[in-house]
Amino acid sequence: QVHLEESGGGSVQPGGSLRLSCVASGYVRSTDLMGWFRQSPGKEREGVATVRPGSNTPWYGDSAKGRFTIAYNNAKKTAYLQMNNLKPEDTALYYCARGQGDSDILNPALYNDWGQGTQVTVSS
Repeated sequence: QVHLEESGGGSVQPGGSLRLSCVASGYVRSTDLMGWFRQSPGKEREGVATVRPGSNTPWYGDSAKGRFTIAYNNAKKTAYLQMNNLKPEDTALYYCARGQGDSDILNPALYNDWGQGTQVTVSS
């Protein structure tokens, strides 16, 4: 099991930026998936982006494409989510998670280890 701790959330105005960080304690394989998910009240958990630590190959959900960037620093065992041009609809609790799989890789069901989440609020 891997312990995950997120940070970097906060309140920003529309058009602003935030960078989320997720530090992993424990063994993370190069073939694992390190993903970011979000959930707002009354909505299902949504896959935002994921990356394989070994290759740093990213995948993005539709809501993140063109605005968010995911990366993994192997030396620091830290996943990052750079979020630019934030919109009010990006407001949610953002979670970091570790999983395994080769298809449908933004499906939360593939992820077993989850952090506690960090709140992102976008409002004018």
